[in-house]
Amino acid sequence: MQNTSHLLMVEPVNFGFNPETAINNAFQVSGNDDFSQLKAANEFSNFVRKLRVYDIDVLVLEDTPSPYTPDSIFPNNWISFHQSHKNLNTLCLYPMFAKNRRAERKPHFLKAIEEKFVINKTFDFTYYEKDNKFLEGTGSMVLDRDNAVAYACLSERTDKDVLSVFCDKLNYRSITFNAFDCSRNPVYHTNVMMSIAEQYAIICLDSIPDQTEKTTVISSLIKANKDVIEISMEQMNSFAGNMLQVRNITGEQFLVMSSTALRSLQPSQVKRILQYNNIIDTELATIEKNGGGSARCMLAEIFLDKKESEMID
Repeated sequence: MQNTSHLLMVEPVNFGFNPETAINNAFQVSGNDDFSQLKAANEFSNFVRKLRVYDIDVLVLEDTPSPYTPDSIFPNNWISFHQSHKNLNTLCLYPMFAKNRRAERKPHFLKAIEEKFVINKTFDFTYYEKDNKFLEGTGSMVLDRDNAVAYACLSERTDKDVLSVFCDKLNYRSITFNAFDCSRNPVYHTNVMMSIAEQYAIICLDSIPDQTEKTTVISSLIKANKDVIEISMEQMNSFAGNMLQVRNITGEQFLVMSSTALRSLQPSQVKRILQYNNIIDTELATIEKNGGGSARCMLAEIFLDKKESEMID
């Protein structure tokens, strides 16, 4: 399935502006906000509460003060979950650009996941860090899971060689392209300029200057029967590409986004989205400003079978 009702989120304890990621994340804004952790914690709690109100299963992992991990609130970059064609429950670990983000792969996180979900196979790509090659999970890749296609805009954080290995192991086909922001900087993560749902795709086509690459992406989405909803560069800067379609435990679908993203959308765009699913939005201003990521970045989708003991509970 393209979406799931099981989500993983990490509650922050040391959230703040991370200079190591700001090197190539133009969405981050440096500031002297002494209360960023407190504000981010409140935004996080409200986000979790909203998801659970709609009967979406959220596994919240508690971060630890040490080692220092200011971006731990974005777990989708270091871990992803899959059910392969052989019906295996698969976990992937990814090589991270910023050294202080590599410490986010904390053993107690993995233990907590293993206690609740079945894991038959693990692909660990983190060894590429020694070669300075990176692939930051479903930040670097936007996955069309139904059609086994991985869309990826290339950057310092998204290496073509590592992407090729991922696709070989998980039986995906890759579509790579180059995307840029208004200042002609490479878009650091694919998931800030596009989102793929079961029935549609939201994408900032203006960020892809090469006409051939743009045509390839559009053609692939249309071939997959996706309704292509285009957003502007200004909307991309408001995190309108950083959205995720999820299901609740009864199968009802929702598109999750920040309130910043929702406010940036035109009524006609909202109407098109509502043809397919309802919208869940939440205020994430502090997290967006300091972290340079939004709602989608905070959600790691769990495509694993629950253990029998958890199903009974």
